[in-house]
Formats: sequence, structure tokens, C-alpha cells
Amino acid sequence: MSLRLLKCDWVKLSLLCSVLGLMFIGCEQADEESDLRLEIADEVSEALDNKLDIWYPRVIDQEYGGYLTNFGYDWEQEENQDKFIVTQTRHLWTLSKVGTNFPERDYMEYANRGFQFLRDHMWDEQYGGFYQTVSREGEPIPNQDGEFNKTLYGNVFAIYGLASYYEYSQNPEALELAQMAFNWLDDNARDPVHEGYFQNLDRGGTPVGENPLKDYNSGIHTLEAFYELYTVWPDDHLRDRLEEMFFIIRDVVTTDQGYLNLYFEADWTHVSYRDSTEEVIMANLNRDHVTPGHDIETAYLLYEAAHALGWQDDETTIQIAKRMVDHTLDHGWDSEAGGIYDVGYYFQGDDHMSVIRDTKTWWAQAEALNPLLMMADYFPDDPRNYFDKFVMQWEYIKEYLIDHEHGGWFTSGLDKNPDARSARKSQQWKGNYHTVRSMMEVIHRLE
Repeated sequence: MSLRLLKCDWVKLSLLCSVLGLMFIGCEQADEESDLRLEIADEVSEALDNKLDIWYPRVIDQEYGGYLTNFGYDWEQEENQDKFIVTQTRHLWTLSKVGTNFPERDYMEYANRGFQFLRDHMWDEQYGGFYQTVSREGEPIPNQDGEFNKTLYGNVFAIYGLASYYEYSQNPEALELAQMAFNWLDDNARDPVHEGYFQNLDRGGTPVGENPLKDYNSGIHTLEAFYELYTVWPDDHLRDRLEEMFFIIRDVVTTDQGYLNLYFEADWTHVSYRDSTEEVIMANLNRDHVTPGHDIETAYLLYEAAHALGWQDDETTIQIAKRMVDHTLDHGWDSEAGGIYDVGYYFQGDDHMSVIRDTKTWWAQAEALNPLLMMADYFPDDPRNYFDKFVMQWEYIKEYLIDHEHGGWFTSGLDKNPDARSARKSQQWKGNYHTVRSMMEVIHRLE
């Protein structure tokens, strides 16, 4: 054999060994990630069990039905127990979904009590639609003007909870009530000219105000409620409305940069103060800002809606969802400690979002987990390394949000808001739907 051939064979052998070595390293890294996924799945499963055990049956109102609302930092029951439509229906959704996905947890009795309270005390038999707030006993509570105004947001969460309860119980009354709520909204609150739905309604469902605003928050949850209902009631008219809301959220409410605009006029003109002075902007910040938690949550909601519509492989939706996650990571993410900031703003001429409020509310941290893991599965080679961000987010939650002494989650990350230790563990805007949904989805993806 000539030296030239020997050299050539040696080079080939060296290249082969290099390739095999890289393959070995790649397999080793894949095995490490696989082990870490299972380890985190076990941790999240344990955290979910602990969370469910601290909430139920504690919040079940054994005397009047439905669910109790207010508990202190140490889970002591408080005196005021008025019942808010959003809290009640989110508990119904949670109990139904957990009961469906984890049959060893028999939550049927708890879910039945929530449904019966909704049906008997929160549905307006005279005008239709669900009351916003009732007393613990079930008496409707008017607003400060003595009116029984209703909201799109509250009624779509009723649809959301009822649809999941129907899936769990197969009680036809639940589906009928969900259908009645959908039709009531569609007949009254929908804009037949510019599409979508108005948020603020009078008792009969008519939009109230001189120029009723549409908003991103009720919009994303209308999308969520409609796809939940569509999975148990594949009605053609409902599908039309689901598609309508899908494209409004994806193509109108979501900006090209990857964040949501918040409030809109009837024709979907964005209500913006960006051209105003900083004083005016800050005075109207509640109507015009960037909310990274909702942005990253909506990436997941769009994906779920596309899946319900049979469009789960739609590349446009996947790329828009990715853009929303990327914007949150690039502009609203604490790269040192982990966690999603609460509020930001794009001032005139700025290319980067200014963080206005660097606190980290509990629900946003929970909602970040699933989209990060979803992007890690779709784009494993992306330089942002979504899986590492997911791991970091879970470590943040364990350290700063889970109350290892009293149980449950703090209202806000302790790194930015140490006073959250003494805040209520449960109140009308703090149930467990965000956290339970996120953990269930994460367990499913990890395993």
C-alpha cells in the first residue's frame, strides 16, 4: 500500500472517529436533557398535587354551593365571601379538567356544586347572561350605580368552565347553559359591522358607553372559551365565530413586533398615547402598555385555537407564536434571575421596550412555562435556547413564588415584591386556573 493511500485512509478514519465522537456527545447531551425533563416532570407533578390539596376541598362552599373566594396568606378563611363570575367558573374549569385528566382525583361532587350554583344563582333568568357578582348566598349585587351590568369577560369564562364541565360530567344541562350564554353574547354583544365583541354590557347585553371599547384581554379569553366549547359542540356557527376571533387576535390585536395592543375603538383602531407627552402616557398607562405575560400566554392560546380548528401545522400561526415568545424574552424577561416583568412601554422613537413595572405577577410566571417548552420542542436549535429558559423559569418559580411554608403561590415574585408573603392566597382575581393549566400542560409535554 502506498504512503498516499495509507494517509488517505488515515484521514478517512480520523474523520469517521470525529463524526462518531460528535454523535456520542450529541447522544449524551440528549440523554441529559431527557433525564432533566423527567426530573422536572416529577417536580411539577408534586407541585401540582400540593397545590390541588391546599385548594380543595378548602374552597368548596358546603353551605351555599359554589366556591369560597377570600383566604389570607396562611389560608385562613376571611369574612367577605362574595362570589365573582370569573373565580367561580375558573374553579369549575380546574376541577373538571383535573377530574378528566387525572381520574384518581374524583372531583365530580366539587364540580357539580359549582355548576349548580352557576345555574341557580348566577344566570339571569329574566334577561339572560351571567351576573358579574353575587353574595355568598347567591343574591345578585348591583354596581355603585345600582345597575346589574355584565361583561364579555365574565360570560366567556362561564362558557369556558361549562364546556369543560360538560366534557367531564356529560351533563346535558351544562352544554345547554353554555350554548345559551354563547347565543346571548352573539345576539347582543357582537359587533355585526366590524366583528368581534364589546366588553362592557348592560343587564340585557347591550354594549354601554358612548364609544364602547374592545380590548385584548376579553378577546384572548373569548378565543379560549370558543375553542373549549367547540371541542364539545362542533357547531358550524360557533366555528365561524371561533375563526373570526382567531384572526382578530392573530392578525389585528397582535403587532408585527410580537406584542399585543390593548384597547381598540369599535372599528379596531388602536387606542394609543404614544405620540403624547410622557405625563399623558403615564396617566393613561392602564389603557396603553405592553404586558409580556399576556403576550406569551397568547402564543399558547393561538396554538390551542389552531389545534381546535384543525390548523395545528399552520406555519404562519407557529411563527407568530414564536415571535410573541421571542419578544417577551428579548424585552420582558429577567435574564439574571428569570421571570417575566409585568408592564413595559415603547416610547416614541425607541426600538426597545422600557420596563415600567418590574414586578412579576404569579399568573404570568405560570403562563410562561408552557410556551417556552412548546418553543423548545418546535425549535430545539434556536439560539435563544428555549429549554434552558424553561428550566430557569421553573427554578425561579420554585424559589420565589411557591410558598413552601403555608402552601400555594404568592401573588408576586418575592425577589421584586417581598410584601407578597403577607398577601391573600386567594381572592376574586387569584384562583388557580393559570397555574393548574400550565402545570398540566407542562407535565404532558415533558413526559
